[in-house]
Order: sequence, then structure tokens, then C-alpha cells
Amino acid sequence: MVSEDARAALRAQALAYHESIRPGKLEVRVTKPMATNRDLSLAYSPGVAEACLEIAKDETNAARFTGRGNLVAVVSNGTAVLGLGDIGPVASKPVMEGKAALFKKFAGIDCFDIEVKETDPERLADIVAALEPTFGAVNLEDIAAPDCFVVERLCREKMSIPVFHDDQHGTAIVCAAAAVNALQLGGKRFEELRIVTMGGGAAGIACLNLLKSMGVRRENICVLDRKGVIHDRRNDLTPEKAQFAIHTDMRTLDDAIEGADMFLGVSGPGVISAEQVAKMADAPILFTLANPIPEIMPEEVRAVKPDALIATGRSDYPNQVNNVLCFPFIFRGALDCGATEINEEMKIACVHAIADLARAPSTAEAALAYQGERLVFGPDYLIPKPFDPRLLAEVASAVAHAAYRSGVATRPIEDLNAYREKLDRTVYRTGFLMKPIFERARAVRRRVVFAEGEDERALRTALAMKEEGANHPILIGRPQVLADRCERYGLPLTPGEDFDICNPEDDPRFNEYWGLYHELNSRDGVTPDLARAILRTNATAIGAVMVQRGEADSLVCGLFGQYLWHLQYIRNVLCRDGTRSAIGALAVMLMEEGPIFIADSQVHVNPTAEELVEIARAAAAEVRLFGIDPKAAFISASNFGNLQTAESLKMRRAVELLRETDADFEFDGEMHVDVAVDEKLRANSYPDCRLTGPANLLIMPTLDAASALKNGLKSLSGGLQVGPILMGLGGAAHIVTPSITARGLINVAALAGAGEFGAAAAE
Repeated sequence: MVSEDARAALRAQALAYHESIRPGKLEVRVTKPMATNRDLSLAYSPGVAEACLEIAKDETNAARFTGRGNLVAVVSNGTAVLGLGDIGPVASKPVMEGKAALFKKFAGIDCFDIEVKETDPERLADIVAALEPTFGAVNLEDIAAPDCFVVERLCREKMSIPVFHDDQHGTAIVCAAAAVNALQLGGKRFEELRIVTMGGGAAGIACLNLLKSMGVRRENICVLDRKGVIHDRRNDLTPEKAQFAIHTDMRTLDDAIEGADMFLGVSGPGVISAEQVAKMADAPILFTLANPIPEIMPEEVRAVKPDALIATGRSDYPNQVNNVLCFPFIFRGALDCGATEINEEMKIACVHAIADLARAPSTAEAALAYQGERLVFGPDYLIPKPFDPRLLAEVASAVAHAAYRSGVATRPIEDLNAYREKLDRTVYRTGFLMKPIFERARAVRRRVVFAEGEDERALRTALAMKEEGANHPILIGRPQVLADRCERYGLPLTPGEDFDICNPEDDPRFNEYWGLYHELNSRDGVTPDLARAILRTNATAIGAVMVQRGEADSLVCGLFGQYLWHLQYIRNVLCRDGTRSAIGALAVMLMEEGPIFIADSQVHVNPTAEELVEIARAAAAEVRLFGIDPKAAFISASNFGNLQTAESLKMRRAVELLRETDADFEFDGEMHVDVAVDEKLRANSYPDCRLTGPANLLIMPTLDAASALKNGLKSLSGGLQVGPILMGLGGAAHIVTPSITARGLINVAALAGAGEFGAAAAE
């Protein structure tokens, strides 16, 4: 149990969270420019009339010209809030703001939370229905049963947009997804499942209705409320409960639980005992969802039924039935296809999409968010985690397709694969930028060797490469360690089949490897003994030798250690014959306004003017390979000669040297960063600047300046880094930084697998 001190600390933190900076969790932002009189004339009078007239002709145009197609109302009267009960509409507002925040966080959906002071269900339904012109969908929330059934039914009858009571259907969908996988593990089928349910409220009834749609037979369902079994001789039943009344002599839970396959608890703490659980069938399914204390604690269940499959509503136990697995994504799919409702087919599609993800290997992002948990399909992992980034694309596309098949989509999505890719790009911000790189990598099959092959990030990248079916991974690591870690992380990889292995402790090529390294470096003080020691312990040197010998096409290293340390060994092997040289490193920072390329971010501490010319030419070629026209600015503390420092003079000299070449891209300098990226500022103060539009390639004077800019954009402005890209080696090697994520490593592997990008940049 949580101590009083812990409760007090949580209370203080929660109140500070809601109050600090600015009260609440939501704000409204303008999405269009509002800086000039022209902007105002388009946003409001007279320009706004044109959008109004188009919508007057055809109301579906509201999705084109307004935010309605991405706007959901979260509506509550505060009569059944979380575990707090009837606290009223104003007190429910923090919860509704939180729900709106989850919509935005997980699915990019805008929300208005609307708290209504009305307890009459028919009048509440009239109020909600009257709001239809404003919203693309409605999420009813925390409305007490049985009124919630009435409100939802009336709203669905009156409105032609989706209306979804999440407390009912969200819980039902996640429960059903967990049930799909529990049945698979237990070797049972919905058609033969006997269910005992404690609780006849909104969530319980919705769960049972959905389970019936999935094949559970009505006669195999026994529901209990506070008065016992719901049977056909009771005269105190609401219509929702009455549909589950059965003809039976059973009156208590103790009567009903004998031999049951599944217990569904949506009631309160302690309503079922361990002795009663012991009477259930083998491998019973227990979904005990009362919060914060479930109907029975999981450890009590395990004591009498070790093979039980358990889910709760708590985050500190496996298999949390959390509605956030469902509602953002089902609304995303419904909004995007213009669905007029969320029907049973869409809910079932959502169920299977969620269940399928739990059976697939977990993502690196989910593993990072839930460190210490083993996210591998099994009794403790029946449903995916809320931070699984695949939920958006997989669930929303399944829902949109089901809406089309069931005839409720007014804007059917014709290309589901393209739709999935679009949704993935909203989760993986690098997706759009990296698209041409991945397309190139698929067309050119290359062998990519990972120096730190035992690292989880390298293993997950190997899995991604296997799933892409293009490039082939080689991992430097100990075979048993690689096998054990694949099993630990639940990665369906077979060492030696899905990836090749170079064992640094026992590889038959060892003598040949150290011999080549000695041959290349004997005149730099490398003795045979030193060469042997390096090739036994230095994975970067091993990988470089493999590339030099033609056993691999590209090396990726740097998951630990300092960048220049790795670069030393790459130069010692791959740059000896003069056909390759480390020109510089190009970092890409993804900002809201678009990508910013920064060079040199790693290789040269203080490049000369001549080296800066080479860096700029190589970087411009790399930028083009992302499908972007390079516009290079040479950055300095000086703006076109207004400050005479050694660095500003160097940058000016580099610009002069570059002008003497046949450079085929825009460039100018020396200048400040703000002048480089702000076209209006540049036009006012420096009208003779040769750049048009904002610069996207910033050539930095020193490593210190490049590092400061890159880390500032990352930490202060939310920039996301791609790379660094090592230029000049023809794609033969890339050095990452230790802070790189698994997704970042996948991107670098694609750069390596794409082949001759570095060579193109060097030409």
C-alpha cells in the first residue's frame, strides 16, 4: 500500500504540475501566419468569406477549410469521474483537459473539453447534438450509468458524426484485445468461453456486448451486480442489464464461478476470493479492473492458479487495461476517413490491430519507455504499451479500412499503405526526410557491419533491416551473448541466419585481420603484437578491416566511446590508399520549420578555409540526396565584414575560394545564424546577399561552434538529430554518437546501406 508520505508527495507534485507556468494543460494556438495586414485580410474579413461560401455549397468542405475534421469534443457532466464519483462538471475539468491532452499527444487530434452542467440525459444529449457543426467527433466521458447509455444512444440517433463513450467502448476494446491474446495462450476459443462478470455498469455491459460480437455465446455469460446474479426473475433491471438476464438457480458469485473460464471485474476491491478463483477452469482469464484496488490482487490469484492470465487497471502490474491504447487511434482513423459513426466493425478492427501488435516484436521506443520490463508476448504481455509508436498507424488504418468496408466512410482512404506511411511520419519525425534514403537503400543491397553488435540498439536495427529485406547486417559480438539478448528483448532473430557474426574472441580470420592492420600501419609504430591486441579488442578496427577486405560494404560504429577515437581507426584502415578521406561530418537537425544541416559537426576541430570549401561542397551534395536544394551560409561572429576576427576572416576567405570553383549551389557569408535563416532580416540589412530564401546548410567555423549550435537546437528548440553523416568515405563508414536512439541508428544504417552517398558528396 502507498504510505501517507508518498500520497502527500504525489498530491503536492500533482497540484504543482497543474498550476505551474500557466494553469491547466491546454492552450489554443494559431496555425496560419498573422504577421501582416494581408494575413489579417485572409484570416478574417474579407478573405474568410470565400471559405464560408465553399462550405455553404458543400458542408464536407469544412474538413478542407477549417479545423473541424481534426477536432474532437470531450464532453462530461462530471457524474462518474475516475474513482472520484459524482464531483460535478467543474471539478471534472482537469480530467477532461487530460483526456484532450492525450488525444493530442498520441494522435495529433485537437480537442475542446466541454463540461456541461446538466444531469438530465435527454437534455444533455440535446446540448451535445447542437454542437455538431463545430466538431468532427464527440468523446463522451465520465457520465454515470445508466444515463450514459441514454446520452450516447440519443446522440448517435441525432448526429452524423462519430459519438463514442470511451468509458464503455474504450475499456471494452482493450479488454477484448487482451482476451484475444489470452485465449491464444490458453488454447481456447470465444465460442466456448464461459464468462462471469462482476459489475453491470457502463464498462461491464460494453465489454460483454463486444465479446458477444466476437463470438461469445450469450448463454455462457453470467453477470452479477450488488444484488447478485442477474437472472430472469428479477424485476429491478435496467434494459442494459436485462439483456444479460439468464434462467438459472445461481444467485451468488460462489455459485457462478465454478468452472468459469474468465472472470471480468468492473466493480470494486475484494469482491472475489482466492478460494473462488481456485474453482475456475485451468489457465483462467482474470481481468480485474477496479482502480486503484482490483477485485483481487494478482499475487493472490497466482498463489492458487499459477497459470492464470491476468490484466488489471493498474500501471504497476503487467497488462494494464488502459483506454489510451484505443481512443486516440480509433478517433484518428474515424476522422481521417470522414466516418459518420464508430460501429461494431470498426471496434473489432481496433481490437485485432491492438492484439496483433502485442504478438509482434516490441519497438525500441517502447523498450526505452518501459526499461526493466520484458515486452515479449506471453502471460505478462497480452497487450502493447501506450507508448508503442506503431499504435497510431496500425490501429487508425485498420479502423479507417473497417469504416470503408462497413459503408460509413464519407472520405474513403484509397491507399492504406500511403496512409500508414503518413501516420508513421507523424510519430517518427525523421520519416519524411529519410524517405529517399530508405528507397535508395532498398534498391542497393549492402552488407552493413555493426561494431557494437551486442548493444540492444544494434540488435533492433538488425531486426529492422531483416523486415525491410534489403541490406544485410553483420554484428561483431559473442555468439552466445547475441543469442541471449535476442531472447531477452523478444527479437525474432536467429544468429547466423538473420545476421552474420564476427566473434572477436574466436574468429578464424583473426590472423588475416591483424596481419592486414599491421601491414597498413607498420610505419606508424604499430608492431605485430600491438596489431594483434587491437584486432582482438577493438571492434571498430575489426569492422574497418572487414570493409577493407570486401567482407562488408559499410561500417557503423560509435555506440560508445568518443567520435575522434573511432575516426582514428577508420582512417588507419580505410583511408590509407588515398581513395577515401574523412572530409567532415554533417549533422541534420529536424526543426518545426524544416531540416537544418550543420557542417562540420565532428571531424575538424578548427578547419582551414580550404577544408571549409571541401566540407561545403561535400555537404551540399549530401543535402541534395535528401531531395533538398542546398542553400549554404558560412557562419561567423561577423556579418559581411563588420567584425575583423581570425575566424571571420577565415570564413570570408572560404567563401572567396568557393566562388573560384564551379559550385552549383547557392552560398554566401560570412554571416550570423539569424541572418542566414531569416530571409526578411537579410533582405532589409544585406540586400546584396546572394542567398535566396532561408539557408538550410550552415557551415560552421569550428567544432566548438558546430557543437554548440547543434546541442542548442536539440535541447532548447526540440530539434531531432539525424546522423552525423561521415562524408568522403563513399559510404564505407559512419560514426554515431553514444546518445543515439535505436530509431536514429536505423536511420544511419539506411544511410550506410544506401551506398555511394558519401562518394557522391566527395565528387
